Amino acid sequence: MMKFAGAVLATALLLSACVTAPPQLGPDGKPLPEAYIIGPGDVSRVTYSMVDSINALRTAKGLVPLQLDAQLTAAAATHSRDMAVQNRPWHFGSDGSSPLLRVQRTGYAGKMMGENISETYENELETLTAWMSVPDTRAVVLDPKAVSMGFSWYQEPSGKIWWTLVTGS
Repeated sequence: MMKFAGAVLATALLLSACVTAPPQLGPDGKPLPEAYIIGPGDVSRVTYSMVDSINALRTAKGLVPLQLDAQLTAAAATHSRDMAVQNRPWHFGSDGSSPLLRVQRTGYAGKMMGENISETYENELETLTAWMSVPDTRAVVLDPKAVSMGFSWYQEPSGKIWWTLVTGS
């Protein structure tokens, strides 16, 4: 009898661990967004999730896949951090630099083609989906002249992420 009671208790504890708390709701009655936290061990996964997703979209349109470029990624990383410092998503650096100048500073030998930016708590695929829903940012992702890309982000302690994608030829 004691074994049966112990088994029932163990089963109840296991099942209680499966129950999740209901999401917190905002004033509009919709669930509040949860921050997407990128840990140090997630960098490659997040990067290649974006690269692979962009290339799947490009391949579906008959375009060449983009190659990840270290110099374009450095320009993207610099700008992501700078947008966080400025606390605004825009294409100009706190020093007045343009996307073109930031790419030139890295020593990239090709031509800078485009830049997409975002300020969000969403993951990389939700960010790409948002870029694909707007003609101007979709054009950067699907630019037939682009052959290289840089991709990076900066995440604040609050969970807010500043994403930057730079393409080049």
